Amino acid sequence: MAKRTRAPAKKPQHPMPGFISPQLATLKMKAPSGAQWIHEVKYDGYRIQLHIDGDDRKAFTRNGHDWVSRFSVIAGAFDVEGQAIVDGEVVVIHEGRTNFSELQADLGRGDQDRLLYFAFDLLWLQGQDLRKLSQITRKGLLKELMENNKIKEPIFYSEHHEGDGQALFEAASKLNYEGIVSKRVDAAYRSERVEAWQKIKTVQREKFPVVGFIKDPTGIAALYLGKQEGKELRYMGKVGTGWSRTKSAEIRKALDTVVSPKQKLTKPVKKPKATWVEPKFYADIEYRDITSEGLLRASSFKGLSKPER
Repeated sequence: MAKRTRAPAKKPQHPMPGFISPQLATLKMKAPSGAQWIHEVKYDGYRIQLHIDGDDRKAFTRNGHDWVSRFSVIAGAFDVEGQAIVDGEVVVIHEGRTNFSELQADLGRGDQDRLLYFAFDLLWLQGQDLRKLSQITRKGLLKELMENNKIKEPIFYSEHHEGDGQALFEAASKLNYEGIVSKRVDAAYRSERVEAWQKIKTVQREKFPVVGFIKDPTGIAALYLGKQEGKELRYMGKVGTGWSRTKSAEIRKALDTVVSPKQKLTKPVKKPKATWVEPKFYADIEYRDITSEGLLRASSFKGLSKPER
């Protein structure tokens, strides 16, 4: 009888799983409110799933790639005995907020000194699959695990707020955070995009001169954008979403009137498919951030205008 109750005898029934596809949040325009929701700050970083199995450590990206070599300091700092699978986000904090561009730059250099990990969910603990438990129960177990094992920087527990999600979102917007994630307190963890997690994002909006475009059969496939800085017209990347087929044809008709034999950027870029134009039209663009290479990230087209003379 004693043999059947020993830990080794239980292992085949509850093997440590491999990578678990992450639960993803559904984008919403407004935060929910009420006692059935909690709200967390949305971190602008890399989603990382930490796997701890004795001395073995893995750090999976949201696509299932093990990046433990890039995040070895964080993986080593989550020092608990036995087994755990933790869901969270690796970030760099720059000028008071998480900054994806700075994170990219640090990873490019192989620098881990500024990397932090905000843990927000616990999927597995000591042979037990926790995914069917409620959100609030999983967070409670995560907090207990971190406190009992005295887990400290660069690991942080992702605190949550109750009550009015919109108030937290407005506060996050003023601080120039990426937004918030609202989570149903009673929901289980599912490996898909769900309504039980809702993300409400802050965005930046600006007008950029159009310096070129890629043709498609009825209009445009993408716009190349620039930015005037003093006497220099600098390349800012491209945008390929945000227009209907009708709007695409309208944009193409406008840009065909200002086609140029060569690009007008101060420092030329190689774009074999580009049709270059005089920077007479401006694209109204929503975007999340500017990358370490100086390019727009998560950009979306909102309109085209020609400044009044």
